[in-house]
Amino acid sequence: MRPLKSLGLALALLAPPAAAFAGSIQLRQDVVVSGDRVTLGDLFAEAGPAAGIVVARVQPGQTAVLDATQVQILARSNGVDWGNFAGLRRITVQSAAPAPKPAAKAAVRSVQVLAYAHSLNAGDIVQPGDLIWSREAVAGGDAPRDPDAVIGMAVRRPLREGDAVSLRDVSAPIVIRKDDVISVVFSLNGMSLTLQAKALVDAAVGQSLSVMNPQSKKIIQAVAAQPGQAVVGPEADQIRAAARLSPSRIALR
Repeated sequence: MRPLKSLGLALALLAPPAAAFAGSIQLRQDVVVSGDRVTLGDLFAEAGPAAGIVVARVQPGQTAVLDATQVQILARSNGVDWGNFAGLRRITVQSAAPAPKPAAKAAVRSVQVLAYAHSLNAGDIVQPGDLIWSREAVAGGDAPRDPDAVIGMAVRRPLREGDAVSLRDVSAPIVIRKDDVISVVFSLNGMSLTLQAKALVDAAVGQSLSVMNPQSKKIIQAVAAQPGQAVVGPEADQIRAAARLSPSRIALR
């Protein structure tokens, strides 16, 4: 199985400029392609001369998950002014081409599962282009059905192309490192106080950590809110609770 190769920002910047089209360009509904290429013409009915620009490749019988922001950048660089007023984050494209016939022993694997489009290293942040829907991968008991469950999360161990996605593969990315000098904010009733402190442990968003005031040497407990910042007080409880409910969305803050 060959991975889905999405065109990234660098290729978008190198693409030749085209004349902008007047009017509001609309994304097609339920995009289905007959071959292995996804073009601007497949995505937008009014792509004009840019219709043949290749956005991504998709294997026969598979579903591609495209990053809407990258598609928008590529489209605009070729004169297709798509505003994405709906605020889409991902675009799903289905290949109508027949999938290769599986071996007899794999014939029962008819359900599509989320799999890795290519190998990833420990510490990598999972992006939409890193994932595909596959009929060949075998899902485990904690396999997510929604890509949002892992997009934006950090890879915990090396992962191989084609393996089924497991929630055990990822964790919330570290936003504060031990010995970082960070801002610690306390907010209440519209007022806030900020002090500089030294982190004593690593922490992801929503995790508690000990920090030390370098002047008084006093150690307090805070909650990581974003890179370089932790909070105490009511806001800390809110961030901690939100991270427990949806760690992948909090990781993308």
